[in-house]
Amino acid sequence: MSTTGENQSLQDRMAALREKLADQLGPQLIQNPQLAEALSDELEDMLAQVEAADLKTPLPPDGGLAELIGIGKDAAAKVDSTRLPDKVEDYDEQVASERILAVADLYYLYQHERMGVFRVMRKLQELFQAGAVRLSTGDGAYGLYRFDRRSVLRYTQKERLQAYRRVFGYTTIPPAPSAQPNNKFHGLFVQFVNNVAELWRDKRISDVIRERAFDPSFGSIATVRRAGLDLRYNLKWASYGHVNVMRVEALQLLDEAFRILGSEDIKRLFGADNAWDVIEEVMIRYFTQHIDASQRHRMAVNGREIIRWLAQKHVLNTSRAEFEALLREVAEVAEEWLTSAESIGIGFQGHTQRVISVKPKVE
Repeated sequence: MSTTGENQSLQDRMAALREKLADQLGPQLIQNPQLAEALSDELEDMLAQVEAADLKTPLPPDGGLAELIGIGKDAAAKVDSTRLPDKVEDYDEQVASERILAVADLYYLYQHERMGVFRVMRKLQELFQAGAVRLSTGDGAYGLYRFDRRSVLRYTQKERLQAYRRVFGYTTIPPAPSAQPNNKFHGLFVQFVNNVAELWRDKRISDVIRERAFDPSFGSIATVRRAGLDLRYNLKWASYGHVNVMRVEALQLLDEAFRILGSEDIKRLFGADNAWDVIEEVMIRYFTQHIDASQRHRMAVNGREIIRWLAQKHVLNTSRAEFEALLREVAEVAEEWLTSAESIGIGFQGHTQRVISVKPKVE
């Protein structure tokens, strides 16, 4: 248990130590910035150890109030002798990875739902049941029959859209009873992706203009960490409920849909080479909509990778060298997501306008 005087003395001694090290190692710190970071980390670790030891000290029964106000044999003669708690327990930045991973898969599913994959399946079922298309006994026809028979066991389209609304704020459907739409997600997500891309652009520039290309860049990792933590915190409260089981079921549904759309009889029906061609052809022919399939698919893949990265503890790392090494995994992914998002008008690369506000809708 540290007193007010001991706490003040500790802070003064740590400040004096920093000044002495900076004075003695000044030239080396200028030539080798990594040395300054290493010294700073070491001093922070020393201070953290002292604070941890202090937290383990048994507290007086009254929490130190008697000595402060001058009652009893333990009354303090000076203010410096009173107990001074350093801080409360730090906010827990830990997040259950399985919930964030489930959100990543749900984001992947949303982009495919936005492209109209399941609308195409419903239209093909309608045409098949009406005998309006030349499907009879092929794998695609049988797949459409089984796809329809199993629909009663699955989450409905409305329930999926309500989940997108609750977790991402996407779609315009009213959320389920007692649920609130997560309208902050899109802004936080684009801000994080922008900060990742900006840090890596700074790093590429610094690699070119400096002699030692593997030195840490001059970009700030603090902005990336803060944006990542804000997004994780946002998703932490949006990822409860049935999101985990829903994404498993919906991914199975998506996989089955692509197997049917890629069957030979359905591809032949639309003169298509693959399932994607079938989707685009049906959306244009029957819904008169161009779906930006290439951009949406890359946003689905890259967006899922970015959220999966946040599910791990990488963003909690405060060491620049380690953080940049871990961030490399999603650096190019973030650039690709931004390019795709900008091309369809839901993201913006640059400093003046981070996000274009939109209300994505799945009809």
